[in-house]
Amino acid sequence: MTHWRSLTGSVAIVGIGESDLISRSPDKSVLQLHAEAVCGALQDSGLCKEDIDGVFTAGTPVATLTEYLGLKPRYFDGTSVGGCSFVVQIEHAMLALDSGMCDYALISHGESGRSRVGVLSGPPSPETPAGQFEAPFGTYGPTTTFSLPILRYLHTYGIPWERLADVAVSTRQWATLNPRAIMRDPITVEDVLQSPMICYPLTRLMCCLVTDAAGAVVLTTAERAKEMTKPPIYVLGTGEAVEHQMVSQMEDYNRSGAFEVSGSRAFAMAGITHDDLDFAELYDAFVHTPLFALEALGFCRAGEGIGFFEDGRAAPEGEFPINTNGGGLSCTHPGMYGMFIILEAVRQLRGEAGARQVKGRRDLDSNASLGIVHGPGGMFSAAGTAILGNIIP
Repeated sequence: MTHWRSLTGSVAIVGIGESDLISRSPDKSVLQLHAEAVCGALQDSGLCKEDIDGVFTAGTPVATLTEYLGLKPRYFDGTSVGGCSFVVQIEHAMLALDSGMCDYALISHGESGRSRVGVLSGPPSPETPAGQFEAPFGTYGPTTTFSLPILRYLHTYGIPWERLADVAVSTRQWATLNPRAIMRDPITVEDVLQSPMICYPLTRLMCCLVTDAAGAVVLTTAERAKEMTKPPIYVLGTGEAVEHQMVSQMEDYNRSGAFEVSGSRAFAMAGITHDDLDFAELYDAFVHTPLFALEALGFCRAGEGIGFFEDGRAAPEGEFPINTNGGGLSCTHPGMYGMFIILEAVRQLRGEAGARQVKGRRDLDSNASLGIVHGPGGMFSAAGTAILGNIIP
C-alpha cells in the first residue's frame, strides 16, 4: 500500500479556467457557467474533453454535469461538504490519479449564487436535525450561523470588535490590483465599521459577496505534467476532515477541530514549515474565517490571528500575503468559494498574477514558489487544506 506521505508531488495541476464573468450573469445557468470554466481549463492545459476520464464536482450532480459537457469519465466523485469541497477533491483526485483510476482529472464548480438561474434551494426540511433544532429559532443561513463562533471568539480573547475591520481593508487592497475583482474601490476601517449591520457583529463589508461564477482545474500525474503546455503546479500536501453539521454542535466556538486535522496532515505530508510558505489563500466567507484558519494551521497561537492583518502585514508589500485576489470579501463568492482560492494560488505560482504577483519570502528576486489554500465547509463543519508549489522541496 502506498504511504500517503510518499504522494508528495506525485500529481500536478496543469490547467485552470474561470467563467467569462465572476460577478453577475443573469442570462446563464449553472451548467453554462461550468462549461465556460471547463473550456478555459482545457484550453489552458492543451487537452481536449476526450482526454478527461475523471470528473469531480459538488453542488451540481455529477451525472448532470457530464451529460451537459458530453463527458464519459471512468471515475467520478461528487463529494459535497460545502465551500471547501473542491480543495478536498484535490486530495481525492490525487489518490485516483496515483492509483491509475483515471489519467486526467477535472474538478469543476459553477454556481449562480446571485441570479439563482437553475438553482433549487430552500430552508432545511423539518425532517432534518437543522430543520428541527436550529431553523425554527432563527438560526438559518451563513450570517446567522457564522456570527455565533465569532461572538464567542471575541469574548474569549478580549478582541475589540473594531479590529475585525483590518481583515476587510487588507483584502480590499489586494482587490484593487485585480482587474477581475468585483469590489476594487479602496476602503478604510471606518468604512467597514459604518457599513450597515447585517447580523451582529458582522457589518456588510465584513461579509462575503454573493455572485455568479465558475472555475475549473485539471490535474494529472507529475510524469504526464512534464509534457503539458503550462508548467506544473505540484500538489505537495493535502488534508481533509469533518466533525459536525449544525453550528450548535460545534465542540468549541473558539476553534475548529476539522481545521486542525486537515492542516496538520497537509504540513506533515509536504514536509515543510510555515516559514517556507510565500503566501496563503484562506477562505474568507466572513472576516473571521481567516483568523480561525491561521490559528488552527499553526501560524500563531489562539486569539492572535488578527495580528496578521495589522499594519499591512497581509496586504500588498506586507511580510506574508493573504488572499491576494481580493478574496470572497472583495473578488467573488458564488456560495462555495473554495475553487477560487485554488485558481489564485496557481496563478501566483505560475507568475501569472500581474500587478498582485507575490515574490518569494526568501528570494525577493523570484516569484512565489510555495503557497497554501485552506477553507471550511459548511459552518466550520468540514475543512480542506492543500499545499501547492512550482517546485518539489
